[in-house]
Amino acid sequence: MANIAAGQAASLPLTGERTVPDVCHENYWFRRHEAVYLALAARCADLVVLDAGVGEGYGAALLASSARRVVALELDAAVAAYVRSRYRSVAVARADLQVLPLADRSVDAVVTLQVIEHLWDQPGFLAECARVLRPGGRLYCATPNRLTFSPGAGPEDRPLNPFHTRELTGSELASLVTSAGLAVESLLGLHHGPALRVLDARHGGSLVDAQVALALSGEVWPESLAADVAAVTAADFDLRADDLDTSLDLLVTAVRPG
Repeated sequence: MANIAAGQAASLPLTGERTVPDVCHENYWFRRHEAVYLALAARCADLVVLDAGVGEGYGAALLASSARRVVALELDAAVAAYVRSRYRSVAVARADLQVLPLADRSVDAVVTLQVIEHLWDQPGFLAECARVLRPGGRLYCATPNRLTFSPGAGPEDRPLNPFHTRELTGSELASLVTSAGLAVESLLGLHHGPALRVLDARHGGSLVDAQVALALSGEVWPESLAADVAAVTAADFDLRADDLDTSLDLLVTAVRPG
């Protein structure tokens, strides 16, 4: 599926806190996140969906292509205004994700991708997600896999990403979701597919490490790396249940019991 925002200039600053489309050097991260949104779009068809932590908005817009209604929440006023103006199919409201401004049992699905690792009260957030889900409704929560995203992180296991409060392993994510009163249905991991594994080999064993090293050093990207990153698509990633510990990102699906 083509980028629905193609041709529009990104106007949110690249702070490292969120991923935006239409920026060549950001394309790998955008497609990595887009792959999960695309996988969820069919599951959200004809549903009332909450996107908790909408970010730039491209994911909520993808969900809105099949959902009956998408409500998106964002704390930052400038970001919420940006999403409201760019993605007219998404209803956006400002809100603290620790206290969701929705009634009990009011949505069919909660989608929250690459958000929970930014929050201080992760159990409280998941309890709020459970509260607003109708019985039988589903939570879809994705987050970086701590084992591969920040292996050997800093003192007291603090994440290397300054915008993250706590990163999770698959078992930790599943345990948090279960403690919120939800029943885990599946736990999947996002991996590089064959084309990306070729690029890993081409760039010293890890396309991610090659990008991060240049971002930290401030050096100009080699043309070969820039071209390879710009060519990545969402289809280059695989979501599967095996090899969770080696996955890049985790996706848990959980249901609110009836």
